[in-house]
Amino acid sequence: MDIIIDNKSGKPIYEQIYSQIKLCIMNGELKEDEALPSIRSLAKDLRISVITTKRAYDELERDGFIYTVAAKGCFVSPKNLELIREEHLRRIEEHLEKAVKLASELKLGKRELSEMLENLWEE
Repeated sequence: MDIIIDNKSGKPIYEQIYSQIKLCIMNGELKEDEALPSIRSLAKDLRISVITTKRAYDELERDGFIYTVAAKGCFVSPKNLELIREEHLRRIEEHLEKAVKLASELKLGKRELSEMLENLWEE
C-alpha cells in the first residue's frame, strides 16, 4: 500500500490518508483482517505527525473500515456489504450532482439529461 501526500492539495493530510486507505479497502487491495502499518511507522514513512496519522485511523475506525486491537494494532474490518454499497451510492450521487449542475449551466432539461442517461445505459 503506497500513500502519496500531495502538499499542494487543498485537502488536509489526514483526509488524504483516509481516502487512500479507504480506496485500498474498497477495491480489495487491503484484505479483511490484514494489519495496517502502525500509526508511528506510517507517520515516520510519510514524514508527518503521529497525531495526523492517528486522526486518519480514528476516522477509518469510526466509519467501520478498520478496527483496533489493543497492543496489536489496526486491522481491516470484515467487509460490510451494506457499507460498501452505501459508499458506492454516495459516489454515484456525487457524479450525478456534477452532471445535473453542468446540464443546468447548459440549459438542458431533465428530459434531455434523462435521455442521455438512457443512451449511456444501453451502450
